[in-house]
Amino acid sequence: QAGEALVRHASGILAGLTAAEEEVAAIAGLRAGRVRLVSFPSGSSTLVPGALAALRAEHPGTRVSLVEAEPPRSVDLLRDGDCDIALAFRYGTTGGEWDDLVVRPLLTDRLIGLVPDGHRLADAESVSIGELADESWIAGCPRCRRQLVEVCEASGFTPRIDFATDDYPAVMGLVGAGLGVAVLPELAVESVRPKGARTVAVEPAIEREIVALTLPDLARVPAVAATLDQLSLAAAR
Repeated sequence: QAGEALVRHASGILAGLTAAEEEVAAIAGLRAGRVRLVSFPSGSSTLVPGALAALRAEHPGTRVSLVEAEPPRSVDLLRDGDCDIALAFRYGTTGGEWDDLVVRPLLTDRLIGLVPDGHRLADAESVSIGELADESWIAGCPRCRRQLVEVCEASGFTPRIDFATDDYPAVMGLVGAGLGVAVLPELAVESVRPKGARTVAVEPAIEREIVALTLPDLARVPAVAATLDQLSLAAAR
């Protein structure tokens, strides 16, 4: 019975010990040569490559690993000790959302509209979101879709979402085939060349804040600080 009681607590004890070792090692700088980065896909294809290439050139001994996750999952990974830096985004500012973290603002990413070639609005410099009220929509990730739905409803309509995909090239392909319209982050459009589709500015503006997040103790680790600096420089470029 004593053994069974110990087994029930073993996983919690081991998890706590691992977390403590990670935190102490970070504070002591023992992991100065390793950085675990989590990023959302459009950040991985635009901001991350240039930042990591510059980091490798400046600090060739630093090892960086990359996995992809959207917020809030990426932020959970950071808080759970499963990564050192989380590249994340948010629409608007939620009070207290990241108060326990070090927040490095990188850039403001505007969502832009995509319409098929030959669409009645294809040559417009900008369109009101209300002008797309009767269109078939292609929506991205649930978090992006929620923001889109809120903006559309504020303009007096609910978008008819006929196609749902988290894959940005798939969104481009569906729009290019004339199957609907979409809005995508500008970072996503930067990484995928539209075929058969046109980009148009959308009013009112829909913007997301792109940030790099880390824990206060990790921010003092040299390799983490250097990676944050390179992400800032990549965003500036």
